[in-house]
Amino acid sequence: MGSTPRHLGDSTRGTLRRLSTLRWVGLAVMASAVGVASAYLDLELPLAPLFAVLAAAAGLNLWTEWRLRRPGAVSERSVFGQLLADIGTFAGIMYFTGGWSNPFVSTFLLPLVIAATVLKARHAWAIAGATFVAYSALGFFYVPLPHLHHGGGGDFDLHVLGMWVSFVLSAGAIAYFVVKMAESLRQRDRQLAEARERALRDQQVLALGTLAAGAAHQLGTPLSTMAVMLKELAVDRVDDPSLASDLRTLRTQVDACKTIISDLVAAAGQSRIESGRAEDLQLFLERTVENWRALRPGADVTVQLEGSQPVPRIVAERSLAHTLVTLLDNAADASEEGIELRGTWTPAMLTVEIRDRGEGVAPDVLDRAGRSPLSTKPEGQGVGLMIANSALERLGGRVTLSNRVEGGACTTVLLPLSAISAG
Repeated sequence: MGSTPRHLGDSTRGTLRRLSTLRWVGLAVMASAVGVASAYLDLELPLAPLFAVLAAAAGLNLWTEWRLRRPGAVSERSVFGQLLADIGTFAGIMYFTGGWSNPFVSTFLLPLVIAATVLKARHAWAIAGATFVAYSALGFFYVPLPHLHHGGGGDFDLHVLGMWVSFVLSAGAIAYFVVKMAESLRQRDRQLAEARERALRDQQVLALGTLAAGAAHQLGTPLSTMAVMLKELAVDRVDDPSLASDLRTLRTQVDACKTIISDLVAAAGQSRIESGRAEDLQLFLERTVENWRALRPGADVTVQLEGSQPVPRIVAERSLAHTLVTLLDNAADASEEGIELRGTWTPAMLTVEIRDRGEGVAPDVLDRAGRSPLSTKPEGQGVGLMIANSALERLGGRVTLSNRVEGGACTTVLLPLSAISAG
């Protein structure tokens, strides 16, 4: 048997929960009506069988509440069976209270309305058939409703009042259920739209990953050649301190590029545990910033790290480090006056804020940040933030972009530490 999709199972579970709520309300109203009719209107009703039917329905609802507290999907067949049970409850109550002459007989339509709203066609038609059979039978088989002992127009007035109460309750129940179902449908539409957006973004990231893998292999040879030539030049120009310093800087940059490419190739196809090592969170953040400084020696960054003690140990995987480096690059490109990195953590959550003093971000860019390729730099392709957000989403986190009141932008990384915990 195939498994039920999670969002469909959640929707059916919500339907059953709303049905259970309505049933409690209905049982309370019916029990109150029977009590009032017997105690205050002097109607001689068969109380024992009536309360037996109500008790059976209450027992079903208690079981339903217990079922809803347990994990696992709720099938549409379960909702179908519960609606059949509700028809049986209505039929039992109406049988002992006058059949068609009972002013509440129109409540038979409630299970049918719910079925037509939430069930597939075959189940909805089956509920319609069951309603038709039960309603028709009540025209021939029922216990007559006793008359009022007061005489006069009391019977007619009571019937009219009952019809009014039945209409109000039915209208309220239908409105409640349909409004809740409409909310569920809108929520499902939002979830589907978000799923389509994630799928499109994942396709874009996959395409970029394929290109990056090819570029990594192609860049390996020229970088190795550059490293050899820089080493030879450093030996030949040892008597020129200024040039030797520049050559060392170039050599550092080339070595950093080779390390990045080696990490990219090594991480391909590896799991999170295989692609990282256990490390203190604070040391990981400090090391990531230092590695970035080696790539951007002219950049000015102020670092502030603080959080709960002891410092959590994490699996320092490459994708997280690359994500932070990408965000630091973006901030440094946007600000000539230096940037700030503030990392805070609790035992459950890591928050990293990267602040720049640039011109800020346009509102339309803020709305799409991290969800599609975009860039505020003339030479940029706009994929860095999207890739960073995609990497964080796979770990259960997210990245947000906002403008600062004092000027510039703030990129915030939120990541549950459970996703990278070293145990």
